Amino acid sequence: MNSTTKHQSISYSSYRFPPEVISYAVWLYFRFPLSLRMVEEMLAARSIDVTYETVRRWTQRSGQQVAKNIRHRSVAFGDKWHLDEVVIKINGRTWWLWRAVDQNGAVLDVLVKSRRNTQAAARLMRKLIRCHGLPRVMITDKLKSYAAANKDLGLKFEHRQHKGLNNRCENSHEPTRVREKVMRRFKSARQLQRFLSTHDQVDNVFQHCRYTRDAKAKRAARAQALQTWEEVSCAQWMKKDAN
Repeated sequence: MNSTTKHQSISYSSYRFPPEVISYAVWLYFRFPLSLRMVEEMLAARSIDVTYETVRRWTQRSGQQVAKNIRHRSVAFGDKWHLDEVVIKINGRTWWLWRAVDQNGAVLDVLVKSRRNTQAAARLMRKLIRCHGLPRVMITDKLKSYAAANKDLGLKFEHRQHKGLNNRCENSHEPTRVREKVMRRFKSARQLQRFLSTHDQVDNVFQHCRYTRDAKAKRAARAQALQTWEEVSCAQWMKKDAN
């Protein structure tokens, strides 16, 4: 992921720990299915004594800033969009998580809404078009809300509605289910929206590390992803003896 844009600087001046420690903790939390207490223990194994509450504050503040820098990168997303929605239970109430990915598996955007209707579908489409322009093809399941939203917005592009064609977006929900179990369910719709808005952007940076076919290409992809992380987090990678 190459960038031609300038990142917004992240200030670490108000923290007791150096930027590389904070950046490393944020990376651990959003990159892997770890709880805040697990991140606390992993840092403790490297002689970094912090509480899980401190890690939570780091992820909330610095994580959002990192995600914003990732979005501002000059990245060419695909022109074929896959849209899907999945139900999420929060405190006994039903919410719908709407997600859009391109043909390469990169998450374009997410939206948490209480309804599964035309208004929610149109809201997601407006967000996507505002940030990424119009697609060449949009693929959805057979939910009628997508076609109705297209008609209401006056959009003209190829729209394929077939459940079997939308496996890419349906598979993109799996990491969310994993994190839901690790975090013992999400506490609110706001928390879910905030968490996924950061988590999915971080995953976009490192997704190519998983799909390369040989070890050399995988190492190169990982090195590029870590370099990108240093740029968007405005912090160097934490060395082994950091404390």
